[in-house]
Amino acid sequence: MKLINIGFGNLVSEERIVAVVSPDSAPIKRMVQETRERGMLIDATYGRKTASIFIMDSDHVILSALSPEKFGFRTAGEE
Repeated sequence: MKLINIGFGNLVSEERIVAVVSPDSAPIKRMVQETRERGMLIDATYGRKTASIFIMDSDHVILSALSPEKFGFRTAGEE
């Protein structure tokens, strides 16, 4: 199992990530709100602005202050 740092020392399993998306679109905002209401939202921003949203295969949604571009560079640089 490979763990990826999503900011502030928080780690997620790379194999469980389905998508990394930007939080700017209305459909993504609705998805985050619905996930929050179901109790499946994990906020890993430490109070900072959400820069990326990780959609996991377990239907969890993780908010991160790490931009999708930085996440891409981190995973590409480790291979």
